[in-house]
Amino acid sequence: GLVIDGQTLNIIFQGGLEEKFLALARHCRSVLCCRATPLQKSMVVKLVRRQLKVMTLSIGDGANDVSMIQAADVGIGISGQEGMQAVMASDFAISRFKHLKKLLLVHGHWCYTRLAKMVIYFFYKNVCYVNLLFWYQFFCGFSGSSMVDYWQMIFFNLFFTSVPPLLFGVLDKDVSAETLLRLPELYKNGQ
Repeated sequence: GLVIDGQTLNIIFQGGLEEKFLALARHCRSVLCCRATPLQKSMVVKLVRRQLKVMTLSIGDGANDVSMIQAADVGIGISGQEGMQAVMASDFAISRFKHLKKLLLVHGHWCYTRLAKMVIYFFYKNVCYVNLLFWYQFFCGFSGSSMVDYWQMIFFNLFFTSVPPLLFGVLDKDVSAETLLRLPELYKNGQ
């Protein structure tokens, strides 16, 4: 692991040593930045995003973490003793740090699989609808006449096909939460 403080980060950013810092950080399993200013925290996140071209996640619990949370791709705010500023600036809010495991491994997996199934559903639904219109044009001799009323075309996506996405969004859980917590390698399965 690598532990680095705010004064050392100041030397790295002012001295142009970002590449050496990233090369050292790549060889570590974890990097901890302590006693850093809010600007330094956001600069570290931006440096990792820009140079390594990876998705970043920032976790914070106070007002000094807001810039870091906003600089990351995904921000998680922990509501606690330091106030609600981090929660207000974040994408997700949790009450304790221990809930991060369930947020990532369980809800992240379920969200990923639901989105993947919904993309397939929307392609299937739209292909079916366009296919009907295509074959109808052969039937009517390419006259350009409409197969359905105009209001039915407007409400097709809104009312007629909205039940499956709502049901999948609420009820679909391919693996139980206990199994996902017990086997964290299932998180990578969908990717």
